[in-house]
Amino acid sequence: MGATPSRVRIPPSPPGIIACYNRAMNVIELKKIHKSFPTGDEKTVALKDVSLAIKTGEFVAIMGPSGSGKSTLMNIIGLLDSATSGDYLLDGVNARKLSDRAQARLRREKIGFVFQSFNLLPRLTLQQNVELPMTYRGIKPKARAKSAEVLLKQVGIADRAGYKPSQISGGQLQRAAIARSLANKPSLILADEPTGNLDSKSGQAIMNLLTKLNQHGVTVVVVTHDQTIARFAKRIVRMRDGQIEESK
Repeated sequence: MGATPSRVRIPPSPPGIIACYNRAMNVIELKKIHKSFPTGDEKTVALKDVSLAIKTGEFVAIMGPSGSGKSTLMNIIGLLDSATSGDYLLDGVNARKLSDRAQARLRREKIGFVFQSFNLLPRLTLQQNVELPMTYRGIKPKARAKSAEVLLKQVGIADRAGYKPSQISGGQLQRAAIARSLANKPSLILADEPTGNLDSKSGQAIMNLLTKLNQHGVTVVVVTHDQTIARFAKRIVRMRDGQIEESK
C-alpha cells in the first residue's frame, strides 16, 4: 500500500468534493430514540430513549460491547433502519416524517458510508466504483470522471484507478471506499469498524486519512470496539444496554 497522503486537499465544486458547512449546526440530532424488535411473543429493546447531538465538523466514536445498541444506532443515523419512536433530524430535516423514497434521497445526498467489508462492486474498476454514487444523481460522465480522478488522488491511489477490487490490498480497498463515500459531497461520513479487516499499519493509515478529512470540515462518526481507533476521535460516546452511558 502507498504512503499516507500528507495532506488531503478539498477542491471547490465542481469537481469539488466537500462543501462548506456551518459548524454551529447539529448535523445529527436524536431525540428520545427508541427501537424494539419483535421476538416471538415478546419484544427485544435495542435502544432506550437515546438522545444525542453531533455538530458539523465533529469526529465522534461510538463504542460499546456486543449487544450495546451501537450498530442499531448507526443504522438509524444512516437511515438504513427506522426508530420505533422518537425524532431524528439530519441537517435539520426530520427524517422520521419522510417517506421511504424521500429518506433514500436524503441518505444518498447527505451521508457517505465506509464499511468494514468495503462493499465495492467487484466487476467495476475503482474509478467506476467511485463514480457510481454520482451516476445515481445524474451527474454527466465527464464531470463524474473528473471528480473520481480527484478523489482517488486525494486518498493516495490515483495509480490504481483502473484496477478492480480483487487486484489491490485491503488498505487500498478502504481508501477507495472512502473516496466513494465522498462522491456526493456528504455532510456526514459514517464508518462502521473501518479498520476491522485491515492490519495495524493499514488501519493506522485509514484513520489518519479520516482525521485529515475531518480537519478539512467533514463530520465523521466511527463505530468501533477498538480503543486504539476511538482515540482518533474528538469525542467518545459509550453505549451499554441500549443507552448512552457516557459522552465526552
